[in-house]
Amino acid sequence: MPIAAVIRPGETEFDQQGRVQGTLDLPLSERGLQQVGAIIEALRDQSIRQIYTGPHDPARITAQLVGDALGISVKELDALVNVDHGLWQGLCFDDIKRKHPRVFKQWNESPESVCPPGGETCHEAFERAQVGLRKALKRKDNFAVVSCEPMVSLVECILRHEGPKSSPPCRPARSRLVELIEVAKPEAVAAVD
Repeated sequence: MPIAAVIRPGETEFDQQGRVQGTLDLPLSERGLQQVGAIIEALRDQSIRQIYTGPHDPARITAQLVGDALGISVKELDALVNVDHGLWQGLCFDDIKRKHPRVFKQWNESPESVCPPGGETCHEAFERAQVGLRKALKRKDNFAVVSCEPMVSLVECILRHEGPKSSPPCRPARSRLVELIEVAKPEAVAAVD
């Protein structure tokens, strides 16, 4: 079975400041560039044939640096653009928590149930990503996907043939930068259940 490497891009200053990034184009911070070096080392022996990335800067820059270092082609997919957080983009999580405590609590406990004003739901983003990854999932080669949170958590759900679940917006520690997932055919997953 092919392997999919799910990659969280290197950090930006917004990550370090506790701000909502959403679909904003932001450069990688110094620490983010160091994290890309760790991603490259983690993927060096994985025989990745293609990298798919969202079109926003943190993911696109990470994908391009990894692709250049390992000689892997990179393909941008509009379907992998991060979840649109609408009017919350650029705000500090603490400000949202202070101004909208009930909505913030719900967003932390059940992120897929909240749609930021002027944004999109996780379910809408999940469906978009499913369509965008359809061709990659049909191939038998190892591939990688680079996207920011919460889209990257939705991609993991797609690869595991699960429903849309998103990570809480304010998790205390960043997840692993690279997660390797065996990509089973949907019918194979159904047969195991």
